[in-house]
Amino acid sequence: MFSGHSIPVAQLGPDFLLLDAPADHPAGPGSILLRVDQSERRWDVRLPNGISSTSKRVAVMACI
Repeated sequence: MFSGHSIPVAQLGPDFLLLDAPADHPAGPGSILLRVDQSERRWDVRLPNGISSTSKRVAVMACI
């Protein structure tokens, strides 16, 4: 979730996301919400390079 907006994630890796429909978004903080069946997990991340509408792969860094 970024600035109150949700962006669906196709695949989640340890340091990246793959998006089905990327749109331009600046670098900054965000959070990931993983929902499987009745279970949810949320964690804060940082997008060091932001999101580019020209690439489905997005670098993420865990916030410590």
